[in-house]
Amino acid sequence: MTIKPLIAGNWKMNGLTADAIALAAGLAGKTKAGVMTADMLVCPPFVHLSAVAGALAGTPVMLGAQDCHAAISGAHTGDVSAAMLRDLGCGHCIVGHSERRADHGETDAVVRDKAAAALEAGLVAVICVGETLAQRDAGTTLGVVENQLRGSVPEGADAANTVIAYEPVWAIGTGLTPTLEQIAEVHDHMRSVLDGLVAESVSVRLLYGGSVNPGNAKEILALDNVNGGLVGGASLKVDDFWKILESAV
Repeated sequence: MTIKPLIAGNWKMNGLTADAIALAAGLAGKTKAGVMTADMLVCPPFVHLSAVAGALAGTPVMLGAQDCHAAISGAHTGDVSAAMLRDLGCGHCIVGHSERRADHGETDAVVRDKAAAALEAGLVAVICVGETLAQRDAGTTLGVVENQLRGSVPEGADAANTVIAYEPVWAIGTGLTPTLEQIAEVHDHMRSVLDGLVAESVSVRLLYGGSVNPGNAKEILALDNVNGGLVGGASLKVDDFWKILESAV
């Protein structure tokens, strides 16, 4: 089955307003040059969402957020609800990124609740999973990823409202990447785990993330069951991000 690739950019905690607008405007300009072979999504910091939404208006580039709270509203200082993100124009929300799991102690149960909130608000949940280097060296990668999937994917998840992103923790921002065989093994296993866990599992987009760049994107995106990428540092450079998009065919 052919799945249209998704190239998603996670801008993390980078850039001031002028930087975000310039980056979004650069991508907007690129979309006018030709036919896009993949869907494109950008996830700026919360404070830049409105500005980026304006810069992307009228383009096919989609807007997403990097996190959300599980509650609709309430006494949660510093947090943002999925409904608020939807109100700003977001269509997607990343949940369970390894930096959230590590820096904020987010468990699979927390990630599942956030993903459920995203779905309830009408957002597509981009659920992240991945192993540490110690887990990779111990040979437990497939078990770790499977447990994260089973613990993080909420009821009601299907191919239309859920994206899964595999990001080996040890490859994020390090310049290191797993071998093509290792990436394929994990993605094939995720597809099998999703059977029975997610409706229309054969159509769920499975993204690879972890030091994706213009130099390695083409061979990674050509793998079976790799339906796009979740891109970090390279998404902060218009030309690099666009080259990754062009690698998805």
